[in-house]
Amino acid sequence: MKIKDLLEATIRRLGSFSDTPQLDAQVLLAHIIQKPRAWVIAHPEHAVGKEKRENFELALKKLEAGEPLPYVLGKWEFFGLEFDITKDVLIPRPETELLVEKAIAWLRAHPEKRNIADIGTGSGIIAIAIASHIPDASILATDISPAALRVAKCNAEKFHTQDRIEFVECDLLPESNVEGFDLLCSNPPYIPTETLRNLPIFGYEPTLALDGGADGLEIYRRLFKLAPDRLAAGGMILLETEASLGIKVLSLAYDAFTDVSIHLHQDLAGHDRLLEIMFL
Repeated sequence: MKIKDLLEATIRRLGSFSDTPQLDAQVLLAHIIQKPRAWVIAHPEHAVGKEKRENFELALKKLEAGEPLPYVLGKWEFFGLEFDITKDVLIPRPETELLVEKAIAWLRAHPEKRNIADIGTGSGIIAIAIASHIPDASILATDISPAALRVAKCNAEKFHTQDRIEFVECDLLPESNVEGFDLLCSNPPYIPTETLRNLPIFGYEPTLALDGGADGLEIYRRLFKLAPDRLAAGGMILLETEASLGIKVLSLAYDAFTDVSIHLHQDLAGHDRLLEIMFL
């Protein structure tokens, strides 16, 4: 079967549940035949062999059963890097790139500040992206999930950043580490429990990394109590938030801290996305 025929049939199958059936079909086929997506588009007459068609069909059935495309592929791009992922970690999302952009810009503007903590690292995307752009960074990446840490460690080795990132299994930050951090960053669980149960991602992406408690603010409250004792003088906190929680997280921060500069940044879609707290 030719690529163009296989894609046309696949687009029809994906059209009933995907918002981007053409893109999904091209990405999936490129993955199966181990070619760039641009090559797939440029070679519509190329014949796909039986074995690869069978592998493609197995992957397609996973999509039709509701499994997200990144998990079917086992990889996903973030900040120009292709991360390996499993169902033990969240799918990297472009919204989180705002946090990484702000972190890198601040670290470049403050070359004396290089001690960083990435809390709830998941697949390691934040820590590894920062380490890839700030070569002298020293990063502590924590997660309560040992399975997630295994994925993160593999990604760190993939991008040759393992010598600058220490991975620790713990809840938020290890008690034994009393060193002052220049930057605390996190993409914490922030979806309210009941809201999460009604979302399509429930049951596919790890609940531990999504469930923010009854109001979605549980981890923020804990981080705000923890931060003053763990931040170095002139340090900064960067926390991703869900769009509808932006004002509530902002209010929590104002209640929790004095002598700080607080900003709520919007993503490219204009949604509240990133809380920045600068300690003066």
